[in-house]
Amino acid sequence: MTRLPSIARRAEQLLGRAVVSTAPVAGGDVATATKLRLADGTQALMKTLPHCPDTFFPSEARGLAWLGEAEGVRVPEVLAVETDCLILRWIEPGRPTGDTAAELGHALARTHRAGADSFGLDEDGFIARLPLPNGPAATWAEFFATRRVLPYLKLAHDRGSVDDRHVATVERALARVATIVPEEPPARLHGDLWTGNVLWSHDGRAWAIDPAAYGGHREMDLAMLALFGLPHLERLQEAYGEAHPLADGWEERIGLHQLFPLLVHACLFGGGYGVRAAHVAARYV
Repeated sequence: MTRLPSIARRAEQLLGRAVVSTAPVAGGDVATATKLRLADGTQALMKTLPHCPDTFFPSEARGLAWLGEAEGVRVPEVLAVETDCLILRWIEPGRPTGDTAAELGHALARTHRAGADSFGLDEDGFIARLPLPNGPAATWAEFFATRRVLPYLKLAHDRGSVDDRHVATVERALARVATIVPEEPPARLHGDLWTGNVLWSHDGRAWAIDPAAYGGHREMDLAMLALFGLPHLERLQEAYGEAHPLADGWEERIGLHQLFPLLVHACLFGGGYGVRAAHVAARYV
């Protein structure tokens, strides 16, 4: 049994309970994750990130609370949050199953149906380590272009991950969003719902973690789930469609909505993702 003194002391300050052991948790791409065992038997996950913006962890906590209000997709309970850390109730990992994926599809439909006041949110957030602009826009086409694609297209270009030709291709695709994507009221989105942010628990349930929540077009969450191969994705899609049918042609629009996460990856990890984004955009020009 180990105990990292600095982590344990900070958790004890926030929780008001003794920490008897700590253990590192692998897999976090951004923050450092530590499993805590408290004296009363509670298990928790503590996330820390040195020198992060003061709003970094509070933004995640607000996103979890906003999603939790929808009573749809399960999200972990926030036990404590401060500018330097976030403590969540521990979820014991398990294995994905088709039935669990179907349940997640129904739950995601309920979350989306809960809606949002606008395309955007009243506060900006973060996507991985990058700032995430959320200023509301009148239409999805405007919000998608100006808040979700163009900021990361510019940053990827500045970092050498896309060239001028790639930029022009993406911009031409953005000019067609209003004619390609059917209008819908803003849905309540997780915002970063790729397979790594779906946690399958040991008791046969699925949880959504690490949100970048905002009001947007619901096809965004589904496009992200498809990007890196969620287990039992077809079962989830079928269940979602039963609960909240999508407009015709949604499968053909998946790539368009994947421009956002592809360009975020281009900013974080390099040009291969930028080239892929440009190739995807070319389908819609």
